[in-house]
Amino acid sequence: MKGKVYLVGAGPGDPELLTLKALRLLRQAEAVLHDDLVSPEILTLVGRNAQLHDVGKRAGRKSAPQEAIHFLMIELAQQGLQVVRLKGGDPLIFGRAGEEIHALRRAGIDFEIVPGVTAALAAAASVEIPLTLRKTASSLPIITVQFAEDRELPDLRSIVQSGTTVALYMPGSDLTETEHKL
Repeated sequence: MKGKVYLVGAGPGDPELLTLKALRLLRQAEAVLHDDLVSPEILTLVGRNAQLHDVGKRAGRKSAPQEAIHFLMIELAQQGLQVVRLKGGDPLIFGRAGEEIHALRRAGIDFEIVPGVTAALAAAASVEIPLTLRKTASSLPIITVQFAEDRELPDLRSIVQSGTTVALYMPGSDLTETEHKL
């Protein structure tokens, strides 16, 4: 019998911002593969008998290769386990969920996506700043400056000059360059 993989958003780190479904799945999971950005407070919510696998990635540090994460998710599900792939924020925003979905589909593994509160929304709420305002900011591009391959960065200057709010994720190692482009 094959298990199932849940791609779950852990939100910005506050356990009270988890969805009820995420909390239920963490408590029932037989294996949890978590990112480095998932807070220790959230990891305490995982059931006592669950396997816990740290598969986090951090720039400049030894990290689990993405292919190894795919292999482990698939292997555990093929053993019949209920697997939670726990990601910081929302799994569909710069979380490599697309690659993981592709690997799971290729392997014929059943999966489900459980959204989480993304950092941009949580940060804005914590400082009481709306990300859109009817009179001034009618859109919210969520942008990263890190790409898997050599790609040209979007024209940040024109985006900023448009008067919209910009949520910038993973600004890169050269903050001065990113600041200049903004």
